[in-house]
Amino acid sequence: MAQRVTFRRRNPYNTRSNKIKVVKTPGGVLRAQHVKKLASRPKCGDCGVALAGVSALRPREYASVSKTQKTVSRAYGGSRCANCVKERIVRAFLIEEQKIVKKVIKEQAEIAKKAEKKADKKKKGKK
Repeated sequence: MAQRVTFRRRNPYNTRSNKIKVVKTPGGVLRAQHVKKLASRPKCGDCGVALAGVSALRPREYASVSKTQKTVSRAYGGSRCANCVKERIVRAFLIEEQKIVKKVIKEQAEIAKKAEKKADKKKKGKK
């Protein structure tokens, strides 16, 4: 008959955090090896796509890993994907352009008003 295996930690229930894998040791004995939970990939904060270049680890493991494994060398490196950063840059540029266009249109309107007033004064002066 097969050899029985028991949990090695205090928790006796088959929960998500208490999963085991049965391993045969060099001595021929079956032992329970506790399996760590799989890490999910870090996601983009805007669109939810998995971030490329950032390692998938359990939350506590990020503390013992170097900065180069947690980010990519770009603005919003480890938090936003490249497409979202590009969109932000384009949006900011277009907003600035829009402000400039509004300013130019306002100036042109003021110049046109001044020209109208001068034309009105000349007409009144001739009569």
